[in-house]
Amino acid sequence: MTVDQHDPQQYRMQLDNKLTRFKQTMAAAGVSINAIAVHESRPLGFRMRAEFRIWHEDGRAHYAMNRQGEKRPYIIQDFPIGGPLISQFMPPLLEALNSSSILSRKCFSAEFLTTTSGEVLITLIYHRPLDDEWEAEARSLQTELAAGIIGRSRKQKLVLGFDYVTERLQVGDREYSYQQVESGFTQPNAGINKKMLAWASESLASSTSNTDDLLELYCGNGNFTAVLAQHFNQVMATEISKVSVNSALRNFAANHVDNVTVVRMSSEEFTQALNKERPFRRLANIDLDSYNFSTVFVDPPRGGLDTETEKLVSRFDRILYISCNPETLAANLSQITQTHTIESVAVFDQFPWTDHLESGVLLTLKPEGANPLIS
Repeated sequence: MTVDQHDPQQYRMQLDNKLTRFKQTMAAAGVSINAIAVHESRPLGFRMRAEFRIWHEDGRAHYAMNRQGEKRPYIIQDFPIGGPLISQFMPPLLEALNSSSILSRKCFSAEFLTTTSGEVLITLIYHRPLDDEWEAEARSLQTELAAGIIGRSRKQKLVLGFDYVTERLQVGDREYSYQQVESGFTQPNAGINKKMLAWASESLASSTSNTDDLLELYCGNGNFTAVLAQHFNQVMATEISKVSVNSALRNFAANHVDNVTVVRMSSEEFTQALNKERPFRRLANIDLDSYNFSTVFVDPPRGGLDTETEKLVSRFDRILYISCNPETLAANLSQITQTHTIESVAVFDQFPWTDHLESGVLLTLKPEGANPLIS
């Protein structure tokens, strides 16, 4: 992978191609969109996390990656789309592996998790148990690099310092602090993440009041929640991952957000609870009827919204939908637009030089509709 393969002069062309495909996907699903706000990424140096194969050849370890459909990886010399800290730490880490048989033996992967605020966490993954000898070498490397080191092998995880980094992002006139755990999901493009947070916040700022409540499905580590909570009286957020729930609670405390309740439930389960189809012990101390839900925020996985969740969100006055898959977004919108009107659409180039395109859509209930969630 070289800079020539990611020519900054060609960046806008590849983004325009993705935008064209996005419009075609929406049109094919019968979804009408008048205008799209386009948020560009930096063409190079944008990724805050990356995973590499460690390929052993001719007695040395190399960074390597796999092309889609090919089993044998190809060796890389640099990673121009990686953030500054990834580019800075790749060479000394590889030198350390090649200088120590203890560190390199049966090491098959290296993962970097970095922040714009200067923190680095490196995970080395092995096909062998990690012993005291490895730990001593890894601690020495941790001191030398001034970066956190984690060792992983089957049923084994050795954390030599912390298993997270703390990112700080400026959104509007406020700085937000986020714990990003090594095994949890985080947005890989910090620059685009800030643009997504700002767009989501601005989309709701003028249309909600301090008597409105927000339902958020798939809240993750509270990335969006911490920013959006300021526009609502109360927020009910759901998330299935225990790691993400714990990070979300920590992040709300760090950002002095005190109006969010997180429940560890899937969207399907919460739909059943809201419809009073079955009781849940996890909601035993929560009175759902006390919430004045006006807005729902969803950021689903690539599979999009299932049919029941699609029906659920259609009951809200406002829907803010962040999508990582135009195909499933289009399928969902073809149903949701029967009850709601698209107010604004934005696309975010989270992954330049790939076919992936993130997007955001704000929808409002049509005048003839009625929201049974609001008295």
